[in-house]
Amino acid sequence: MKEITFKRIIIVLSVVLPLMVFMLFRIKIDGYNTNFLPPIYATTNAITAILLVAALFAVKRRKIELHERLIKICLGLSVLFIVLYAIRHMTATEVRYGDTNGDGFLSETELFNVRVTRYIYYFILISHIMLSVIVIPFVLFAFMRGMLNQIEKHKKIVRFAFPIWLYVAVSGALVYLMISPYYI
Repeated sequence: MKEITFKRIIIVLSVVLPLMVFMLFRIKIDGYNTNFLPPIYATTNAITAILLVAALFAVKRRKIELHERLIKICLGLSVLFIVLYAIRHMTATEVRYGDTNGDGFLSETELFNVRVTRYIYYFILISHIMLSVIVIPFVLFAFMRGMLNQIEKHKKIVRFAFPIWLYVAVSGALVYLMISPYYI
């Protein structure tokens, strides 16, 4: 495949994926219990973070094949995450941070109980969501450059892609840990 074809595919995916996820959130399918999914997709984020660091160490030690395999696994885990995340949000009601009784509203007592941690949670969640959209083209272009053996261009993109992708993976797991007490 030519580089221009890869670029077009990456641009389309970078636009279509976030739009698809947004649109899927507007679809609600009743009758399915998907409460088992959040710990699974949070685990995919945690494993992705670990493997991203392992991939960094592999490339620093010039173990290029291992680095490539680890990055491909990270990409696969990221795809799995987004699929499971979309399924969960299409089949379940929204869980609110601090909503201990699960009624969908935060009472004065519930708000008081979560105070500052609520702002921390939402900061992490919002930055996670925004960066997860922004990182898509960076990761895909970095992957393309690596696969095409354009190492210098690959390194330039990775300087941005790696820390963002790592933050998205870590913050995704952290968001789950913070919200998990409120799953009913």
